[in-house]
Amino acid sequence: MSDTTASPVRYEMRFQFLFNAGRAYAFPCDAQGHVNLDALSERARNNYFFARSVLGRDVATPVVQAVALD
Repeated sequence: MSDTTASPVRYEMRFQFLFNAGRAYAFPCDAQGHVNLDALSERARNNYFFARSVLGRDVATPVVQAVALD
């Protein structure tokens, strides 16, 4: 038996910029990549819709990744 406990995990959907390395839009989501639009602020919701509208032109296809909470 291990004494280590798993860190709580949350997930985020990341839209990486194609031409600006290191920059991305990131939005909280579940493990399947579902973003709760009602939980986002108006600004975050607008950014989410913008990122989706420029897929392949300014941002890469989004990826869902786990983010450990400390």
